[in-house]
Amino acid sequence: MIEEEYNKEILDKVKGLIPSDAGTSTVEFEGPDVAIYVDNISAIYRDESIIKGISAAVKKRLIVRSNQSKLMDAEAAAEKIRALLPADAGVQPEGIRFVPEFSEVYIEALKPGLVIGKGGSTLMQIIRETNWMPRVLRQPTMNSDVIKGVRQLIFKESAFRKKFLGSLGKKINSTGHKSEWIKATALGGFKEVGRSSLLIETNHSKVLIDCGISPEPGSKGAEANSNGENKAYPYLDSMNITINDLDAVILTHAHMDHSGFIPYLYKFGYNGPVYCTPPTRDLVALLHYDYTKLVMRSGGTPLYGEKDIRTMLTHMVTRDYGEVTNVTDEIKLTYHNAGHILGSGTVHLHIGEGMYNIVSTGDMKYGFNRLLDEADTRYPRIDALFIESTYGGPNDITVNRKQAEIELMENIKRVVQGGGKVLIPLFSVGRSQELQLTLESYITNNPQYKLECPIYLDGMILEASAIHTAYPEYLRMGVQQRILSNNSPFESEIFEVAKGERSEILDKGPSVILASGGMLNGGVSLEYFKAMAEDPKNMVIFVGYNSSGSLGRRVQNKLSEVALPGEDGKLQQIKINAQIKTVEGFSGHSDRRQIVDFVRNLRPSPRKIFTMHGEESKCEDLARALGNMMHVESRSPMDLDTMRFK
Repeated sequence: MIEEEYNKEILDKVKGLIPSDAGTSTVEFEGPDVAIYVDNISAIYRDESIIKGISAAVKKRLIVRSNQSKLMDAEAAAEKIRALLPADAGVQPEGIRFVPEFSEVYIEALKPGLVIGKGGSTLMQIIRETNWMPRVLRQPTMNSDVIKGVRQLIFKESAFRKKFLGSLGKKINSTGHKSEWIKATALGGFKEVGRSSLLIETNHSKVLIDCGISPEPGSKGAEANSNGENKAYPYLDSMNITINDLDAVILTHAHMDHSGFIPYLYKFGYNGPVYCTPPTRDLVALLHYDYTKLVMRSGGTPLYGEKDIRTMLTHMVTRDYGEVTNVTDEIKLTYHNAGHILGSGTVHLHIGEGMYNIVSTGDMKYGFNRLLDEADTRYPRIDALFIESTYGGPNDITVNRKQAEIELMENIKRVVQGGGKVLIPLFSVGRSQELQLTLESYITNNPQYKLECPIYLDGMILEASAIHTAYPEYLRMGVQQRILSNNSPFESEIFEVAKGERSEILDKGPSVILASGGMLNGGVSLEYFKAMAEDPKNMVIFVGYNSSGSLGRRVQNKLSEVALPGEDGKLQQIKINAQIKTVEGFSGHSDRRQIVDFVRNLRPSPRKIFTMHGEESKCEDLARALGNMMHVESRSPMDLDTMRFK
């Protein structure tokens, strides 16, 4: 068969390039990569050009491991590894784990650089003396149950992942098809915010970019609205394919409006890969487990259960920025920094041998923030650009960031000095860390903003911040250096962890409360809001996006009274007497000016532009403006529209 010949060609080519003194060799596909198993692993690593040469020859990432028969006994190897590592590397007793299925040893350390050694010297010594291939993981500086759980799951399911990746690798490399056409279908998130999903198809490949749920209150259960249509979920039933016809799901970032429907795919039989960056995988676990708990607490039925989330996690294939990866035999994926949240990536797809190139931004930030570098603007080629339009309206021009920070601090100072409390509802991932960095900077470096009151952190903020400390390389250099120097701003002494009953916090006098639940649709922030709303001395400050149907948007629009469930579950009327303030400039999304600058600075320039992820009028206006500016075709598709590119 042609498929078998194609596989054999790649594998035989690799075998022919392996040094003869490496001994017995097995070469196999492992997901998008090629794995080599040899008797003498040192023969491969004696010259770094060997691995580079083989990788370049087959255009694949190469993984080299020892045959299992050559591995040192795990207990003896652990003792040997501990003797080789410096004491201050911060490796806990349980920090060394062996995965025989992959001939790998995972070493979790507070200071991975000391485990790696100068120029990788310590890693090479471990390889030479034990034959195990070391993989170094960074231990978060704060306790993280999510990271522990995800890593434990991946270790536990190593046998499954070995089989899954082998099967996936054969599929990716199974044929040399050349496609005749390319099209994209909008399945969600077009002329709206929420349920983002875009299907990219050729006559041989089918790839889904994002698969989210709506942020509206109605997205928390599986019920349709009164006319039978459920606007909470993507239009997957319009794909005209089955779920298992999908070759891959490519995830831009962890937020639920982009990732929230993926476990549902596994619940109903999908068994393919989800591609994402390493931090995105951990943040997805955090947000999805929280989603199921929140829905059950509110009396609803989640779309899926913990089993489906675990299945999703075991099918995830992680890639860093800049790594070129085949997701099918004709589609190559590369992530670039999107600047939105930790691990968020714009997606670059290279289809065919130069046939077509697509960039989808997901959510992106092209402007200053304290947490992340701004979105990348350099790509190999852009034939079609799909760009978010959350703040793409002509009047969506945010204030200067420094002015926004001063406005925030002045409002906090005024309310606290007046004996009130400040509630800042936040998305636990992204805005929470941005606000922590801002408050810590002003309070530490500006005596006029020193607060004589506690700043509480409540909800998922702590867990999300802990995950940030495990991936400092994804953060701005200044934040990265502080985490690496054991001076994490997320653990600053100015912050207090909310403990005990929330009523106790509210009884203690003036305070600032950073609480998860950015749109007040649920979570911790809603509980504080109910308790604080009727006191005119208090203030609620919004610093992020509120969707059109959210309680947060209604409060922003001067809602005077709202019915919310009390402790007994019955609705109670709450008057909103508290001061309501919106401080622009902290969003993880680009405003109109930043979007325009991003497109203007793209290299090379896009040949077609499609707007998405924004309210209808904003998507349409931005499309017109970008088309006029760039002198290219630019339009605003709606859900269910299909665009043919070739």
